Amino acid sequence: MTHDYSIIPEVRAWPAGFRAYTGHGGLRDHGHDISVVVSDRPSASAAMFTRSLFAGPAVVLSREHAAGRNLRAVTTLAQNANVATGKQGEENAAEVVGRVAAILGVPDGEVLIGSTGVIGRPLPMDTIRAHFDQAAERGLDAFRAQPLDVARAMMTTDTRPKTAGRTIGNTRIIGVAKGVGMLEPDMATMLAYLFTDAELSPEDLDAALRTAVDQTFNCLSVDTDTSTSDTVAVIANGAAGPVDLPAFTAALTDLCLDLTRQLAGDGEGATKLLRVTVTEARDRPQAERIAKSVLNSPLVKTAVHGADPNWGRVLMAIGKNTDETDIEPDRVGVAFGDIEVYPEEPTERTLEELTGVMRQSEVDIRVSLGFGTAEATVYGCDLSAGYIRVNADYTT
Repeated sequence: MTHDYSIIPEVRAWPAGFRAYTGHGGLRDHGHDISVVVSDRPSASAAMFTRSLFAGPAVVLSREHAAGRNLRAVTTLAQNANVATGKQGEENAAEVVGRVAAILGVPDGEVLIGSTGVIGRPLPMDTIRAHFDQAAERGLDAFRAQPLDVARAMMTTDTRPKTAGRTIGNTRIIGVAKGVGMLEPDMATMLAYLFTDAELSPEDLDAALRTAVDQTFNCLSVDTDTSTSDTVAVIANGAAGPVDLPAFTAALTDLCLDLTRQLAGDGEGATKLLRVTVTEARDRPQAERIAKSVLNSPLVKTAVHGADPNWGRVLMAIGKNTDETDIEPDRVGVAFGDIEVYPEEPTERTLEELTGVMRQSEVDIRVSLGFGTAEATVYGCDLSAGYIRVNADYTT
């Protein structure tokens, strides 16, 4: 079934009724590092969070606020995760929310907070307080930031901001996201905020978000590591009126897939987008497990980086799933793009063609398990020396 929605090619404005602010709060040496996006009217909302055992104060507080399903605003602090900071970290997160809520004139419980960056460092509250004191003097007159500004202010080791937009009739959905490392979802590994002027019930909005996340952000991986701070939220203020739910869900899913591809392609040290599709599996969970096993294999990822036609590494990545007893090697098929490499043994000419495919900026690996009807596609990137350099020197 197809649905009528369109891509917004250049995301320059928020949906009706939203406005935003960015500023420098001293979290990093230069550039904006604090952002706020707010609806000027009551809204419905839905959110999903990391399931990490070390979820930070921002996540713990935001879970509580998101339970009301009436969030109106999101504020994000970049460069500091405020994780493993004890009682003081909890108090600091609550103070930031309180200050933002006071500026906006909304209850604290309608503000979601995201915090991203280094773990184990207290927030620099003196500079943050001074920043919000100045912001309070300007009030909502300072709320002139565009989506691209907010996406930039959220960045940590990202090399570029990530935005996407879709329209369904008169309704718009705008998304901003960040995240390039510590990316292996157990929900959605990054910060991603979605804003729409559609009129939807909280229940319908929650169902649409979960459908979208399951097919997109939960199919994303850069390094198998799940973050402590990750949040995905959608706020719908109804300014554009009712919208067809299936069409909205399809547009939201497509927007989230757009952001997923951007996140994967900007993975730390990445030079290529890697996409793995598994078909003819027993069920979708099996298809996703096998696809992730291939996608997350360091040997597969390094082969892709070096355009080394060592296709046997894909078989290795499938074969290490020893609990999947219904997978039989003589039924499995593997291809890179349109080039089949197993079960038919590739010729020297085929290997030359395979090298050419693996030199491309996007590499597709397709695996057929040969006995079912389910499939899944997952997204990630190659593994380069750049990833090691970024993370070896992250705090120094």
